[in-house]
Amino acid sequence: MGRAIVATAALSALLAVCGCTVQGTDADGKHHLPVRIKLPGADAGPSATASAPSTPGATPAANVLWSRGDSGSGVRELQARLQQVDWLFDGPTGTYDDLTEQAVAGFQGKRGLPKTGETDKVTWQRLLAMTHEPGKWDLYLMGGQPAGAPDPRCLTGRVLCIDKTTRTLRWMIDGRTVSTMSVRFGAQYTPTRDGVFHVYWKARNWVSTLYHSPMPYAMFFSGGQAVHYSYDFSARGYAGGSHGCVNVRDEAAIASLFAQVRTGDKVVVYW
Repeated sequence: MGRAIVATAALSALLAVCGCTVQGTDADGKHHLPVRIKLPGADAGPSATASAPSTPGATPAANVLWSRGDSGSGVRELQARLQQVDWLFDGPTGTYDDLTEQAVAGFQGKRGLPKTGETDKVTWQRLLAMTHEPGKWDLYLMGGQPAGAPDPRCLTGRVLCIDKTTRTLRWMIDGRTVSTMSVRFGAQYTPTRDGVFHVYWKARNWVSTLYHSPMPYAMFFSGGQAVHYSYDFSARGYAGGSHGCVNVRDEAAIASLFAQVRTGDKVVVYW
């Protein structure tokens, strides 16, 4: 009898170690549901007992760096580099839109890469090898650059605060920035004058009497120099320049600015 008890105990221990299923028995001799014995360190769930079969020759998906809907400085550089190889003609905007997606897919297809339209590491490395690092104004060819700190002379009163270094215009009232927009200045031989001026005349629809070019929303501050909307700036960005005026490319922004600025408001142009 004692040997039977010892044998039973040994068998139970062996079953526990081996992780087998034990069929339990009630006191009245009836069987109940099996009891599962879990091995030490074994994970629960399907993934612990089986793994997905591998396909011979399968290649893991390349890591995607940027795709449609993404934004930021990396996307802006991608767009600037795509422009260098003539796959993108708008922007850079810093937003991965449908045009960027189409440009990436075209670039990929031309080089035998999967035409996903997403920029993965392989696509990015190929583009890097074919292009040079874009400069600041390549990245902001069509504007969108951040404004710098305002000149101290802009911190009182109503001021058109125009920064040549960052190529931005701040509309400020008593030190508060109301709006900011990208601007373009005069070319080498027709520079925009620096200094403190005042708006002395406004003209909603004006055509230059010297160059015969349209100057909508013109706000004159120094001789024939004015802040105004520029069709050329809107189309070509910083690829061109003005005859001395301060050009704005965002028509909605300057229309709003024109409605707010009064004759006599200060203009500060500085580096």
